[in-house]
Amino acid sequence: MTTTTTDWRGVATEKKDDLPDKAGIRLRARSRRLLGQLVRPHRRELAFCAGMVLVQTVFNMAGPYLVSVGIDHGIPALRRGDWGPITAVFVAMIVSAVLASGLRAIFLNKVGRIGQTMLLNLRRMVFTKFQALPLAFHENYTSGRVISRLTSDPDALNDLIDNGLDGLLDALLTVAGIGVMMAVLDIPLTLVVVLAFPAMLLLMRWFSRHSAAAYRRTREAIAALIVHFVETCNGIRAVKAFRREPRNEEIFGQLNNEFRSANARAMNLLAIFIPGMKTIAALVTAAVVIYGGLRVMDGNIQIGVLVGFVLYLRRFFNPLEDIAMFYNSFQSGTAALEKLSGVLEEANELPEPAEPKPLPAPLQGRVSFDGVTFAYPKRESDATSASGIEAEDIGTGGKVILPLLNLDVPAGQTVALVGATGAGKSTLARLLCRFYDPQDGAVRVDGVDVRDLADTDLRRAVVMVTQENFLFAGSVADNIAFGRPGATRAEIEHAAKAIGAHQFISALPEGYDTDVKKRGGRLSAGQRQLVAFARAFIADPAVLVLDEATSSLDVPSERMVQRALRTILADRTALIIAHRLSTVEIAHRVLVMEDGSIVEDGEPEALLEAGSGRFAGLHQAWRESLV
Repeated sequence: MTTTTTDWRGVATEKKDDLPDKAGIRLRARSRRLLGQLVRPHRRELAFCAGMVLVQTVFNMAGPYLVSVGIDHGIPALRRGDWGPITAVFVAMIVSAVLASGLRAIFLNKVGRIGQTMLLNLRRMVFTKFQALPLAFHENYTSGRVISRLTSDPDALNDLIDNGLDGLLDALLTVAGIGVMMAVLDIPLTLVVVLAFPAMLLLMRWFSRHSAAAYRRTREAIAALIVHFVETCNGIRAVKAFRREPRNEEIFGQLNNEFRSANARAMNLLAIFIPGMKTIAALVTAAVVIYGGLRVMDGNIQIGVLVGFVLYLRRFFNPLEDIAMFYNSFQSGTAALEKLSGVLEEANELPEPAEPKPLPAPLQGRVSFDGVTFAYPKRESDATSASGIEAEDIGTGGKVILPLLNLDVPAGQTVALVGATGAGKSTLARLLCRFYDPQDGAVRVDGVDVRDLADTDLRRAVVMVTQENFLFAGSVADNIAFGRPGATRAEIEHAAKAIGAHQFISALPEGYDTDVKKRGGRLSAGQRQLVAFARAFIADPAVLVLDEATSSLDVPSERMVQRALRTILADRTALIIAHRLSTVEIAHRVLVMEDGSIVEDGEPEALLEAGSGRFAGLHQAWRESLV
């Protein structure tokens, strides 16, 4: 069966209700692995809980049987003046109810704690995995989907644990126990109930097949809704500047309607399933009452047996409805597990080496690119296939950015990389920081391939400062100490003074304890850049990469940052990527890049004196732009 939908662009697409068999099997196996990983540490506790439910079920099952005994034996004895049997039945019913209630309370408390611990571990696993995955993954996996994986998906599992797990165990044991008790009371009446099993199994199988697809679609729909909401909030300035609100509301309405439709489809299935079960239960109950009544009239069974059997029968179908409700939550939880397990089993394209090599001591900071060829991975942009499987790599790479790069930067040298946008400057920096790995060749620091370094050693040796100069919500001191966790206040202030940030920080309302707010919004662009430099200074790397670090600054701020640059670049290797050629003045060497190749290499003064080269042309164009 296929369903035709229209996306927010107005494009009609058809989606299959069911996953292809192989894909569905793969997703279910992946989900089971994750579930097993979560459950494994709690096996003994869960076994104890199952035992409590078993005992509780025994006590619950005693009620109808005791009623039967009271009718057939207690009341006749009472008519003879013997209160013993009816009193014993009454006391047994009270004791059974109290013990069943007590065990139920203990079970709910225990399972609730286990469930919350599992969710705690799951969120930690997902968060850790997202941080460990390479930059290439995050550039294709939007923040909205990240939020969905950390919020709505665990919430679906939370609903499953809180509202369904205890009910499932209780229902399964209750159904089994009632089946045994009905067989003990009367075999022919039990066979009448068994005749209804094929119809119930067919209905449950129909619901299982269609609800799996329905709940998978709800997870996809809510993820798309969150993606759009997050993108709108992140780009709120552009939204307001270009009066995008009506169009965003139109898109949101479309996505919101798709989410509503997905949930309505799931509820429609449930609206058919539960009444169907009730209809079967009513028909079976009627058949048992009629058949049992005829047998009572014939004297084949006692009236107490029939009453007890009917009481058990009513309890028999109620747990089946509980199982159906659990299955409803289970399908939603399974769809969430599929998404979460997909993230957790995402292959890390930049794994740490099994046996990392150490960097030589002391660190010098020599950088070399030896025969490096690189093309960015070609991925579907944030796509999800019609079957609901998140997009995977569809090729090893797109356009080649660096065809064959050879470069050697001696320790302590400051190198400026210039060239047109797309020339490969930022790509070179990302390879050095190992945000990506080259397809061929090697990037080395002090003679060691960065792929052979432990991640902690590489981050200690190489630090990048970008034009985004991202600051986290928190104090100025915390943001500077981000470069070296555990740094003392004296070390933090020393770094700020060395960079030239101490004066403006001290003038803030709470000095170094001032909250910079979301993304450093309390500070100006130049101040944020100085804090980012202080963070890099306190990290004290051997190699510093500055990627467009001054491109978003005004002239006064740029001059302030330029002074800080001279301090931070002293005695360390540096690669400076800049469009503003004023930054090049502090470089020992200039590399002009074009189409991923180095077309000019030399000291800035020498290249300018030549007068006819590319750098001289760029420099002249820059000077004319200042007039």
